[in-house]
Amino acid sequence: MKTPEGRLLECRALSAGYGPVAVVHDVDLHVEAGEVVALIGPNGAGKTTTLLTLAGELPTIAGEVLFRGRVTKAPLFRRARDGMGFVTEERSVFMALTAEENLRVAGVSRADAVELFPELEALMGRTAGLLSGGEQQMLTLARAVARAPKLLLVDELSLGLAPVIVKRLLQTVRRVASDRSTGILLVEQHVRQALHIADRVYVMQRGRIVMSGTGQEVHGRIDEIEATYLSGPREESTDQPPTR
Repeated sequence: MKTPEGRLLECRALSAGYGPVAVVHDVDLHVEAGEVVALIGPNGAGKTTTLLTLAGELPTIAGEVLFRGRVTKAPLFRRARDGMGFVTEERSVFMALTAEENLRVAGVSRADAVELFPELEALMGRTAGLLSGGEQQMLTLARAVARAPKLLLVDELSLGLAPVIVKRLLQTVRRVASDRSTGILLVEQHVRQALHIADRVYVMQRGRIVMSGTGQEVHGRIDEIEATYLSGPREESTDQPPTR
């Protein structure tokens, strides 16, 4: 069965988890070209499990995943060949290599990365392990986007970063979707900032989608949603280089 025209990603009645134990139940969601879709919820809600299953890193227990109009059970590396990118919550940089060497390993040009984040130009010769957390995430996101995916799954891009860096990263996510018609599914802990860039939002609690709507609709109910579905505010950290 195919998805409606324009849908890059869709899951229907998706249940997934680890071994036979499902932690995600009956999830329906979709992502279209050029839109940012936010998946929000408290810790342990099943958001990362959902992304891992959509990426092909975990098998489905029930339901189906459709990528670019076709049901797929392919692993991530095959989905990547067909245009899926996945930015995990762990910064996937090679710490012993320079920023430019990180790009070269991924087959990404320096110019393409700097187009997204001009801040990286002065950092190309610096070892990635000496970059701040925000600079590492800029490098990670630039590397993923420069490979021109049709669909990009992004898990906790802002984890541990200062709000000003989070805003910079999320603004780039919005621009990539709008300018390149990339579909983006975003899991994000900074909910209010995510709602400013999201076209549509799904709220997840205990492995199920409990609410969905446009970014504007959900933003208008954010106090209610935070009180009912989301965990309390987190401590904000500063964007400093890792301790050696």
